[in-house]
This record gives sequence, C-alpha cells and structure tokens, in this order.
Amino acid sequence: MPRRFPQLMFTDGVRRAQERNGSRQSAARMEVQERDDWTLGSAEREFIASRDSFYLATVNEEGWPYVQFRGGPAGFLRVLDERTLAYADFRGNRQLISTGNLGSSGKAALILLDYPTRTRLKVLARAVVVPAEEEPQLIAALEDPSYRARVERAVVLRVEAFDWNCPQHITPRYTLAEIQAGLAEGRAS
Repeated sequence: MPRRFPQLMFTDGVRRAQERNGSRQSAARMEVQERDDWTLGSAEREFIASRDSFYLATVNEEGWPYVQFRGGPAGFLRVLDERTLAYADFRGNRQLISTGNLGSSGKAALILLDYPTRTRLKVLARAVVVPAEEEPQLIAALEDPSYRARVERAVVLRVEAFDWNCPQHITPRYTLAEIQAGLAEGRAS
C-alpha cells in the first residue's frame, strides 16, 4: 500500500510548489513507497508515550489555521490502540478555539518533538471532543491523579497518517530535569 501521508498532504498546489522548487521528483518517490504510515508501531507508541507536550493544529470554518501547545505529564497523550490516540483536555484560558475548531472540521495535525534527540513525529488525525460528563470512564482512563489540573473533556484522535521528519533545524533544548540528571551524572563520574 502506498504511503498515506503524501496522499493527504501533496495536493495539486503542493505538487506545483514542489515542481517550481525542484523537489517534485523526490516527493513523487515518497508517494509510491510501500509503507504503512497510519498504523502506530512500537517506535511511534514509545515516542508518543514519552512526550510531555505536543503542538495541535486545527482549522476554523473560515479556513484559518490555529496552533495550540498542549502539555502535561509525560504520557498524557495516550495510545489507545494502533490507530487511536486520546488525551485529557485540561482547563485553560477558556477561549476554546481548538475545541470549537475540532467540533466543526474534526481535522487535526499534531507535532511531537524530542528536542534533545532532534526527533519529530507529525500526525494527521480526525478528532472527536468528548465532554467529561458524557464518558466518565474514558476521562478516568486518561486522567493522571498526580497531575493537578481540572479535566474538562477528552479529545480522541483517529490516526489518518503520520510521518517522521528530519532533524534539520531542530535546536536541542533540555528540560530542567534533563539538565539536573546530566549534572548529577557528571558529578558521579
């Protein structure tokens, strides 16, 4: 089966841009590669489970994109099965732009980064917003009792495609915990 990610992303406008900029031939090879890029394997599952944040892109009824940072304890974005992700959506600034956009288009893109290793995973998904009171069992499965945040809803994402992206231009960044661990390791040597 040919890759799904380029099928969804390489629209006519994208192909024209690739042609103008000399990358169409390379992109065309990507389109015919036989690779399952919509079923999450062990590498994707492990990577997702270790993330404490991701960026969520949605689009409104007028076609305007919106990108929102989502953060929580490592693993708060859960892999429910080989094609389904979900997370507890915590109370935030109450603008509800992502929630509203998902309610109208249902399309989402996620970018997950591991800055120290310069690794990036992009996920395209169809999303459903589930109010907390409608599915308390789902909320309980997604909640982390050690993380003090009010869960208002769950977002369930059906994976349509994913793509591991190159590390070029990702600046390594480290969390305080990673820096402290490195310092402690250096002292112990």
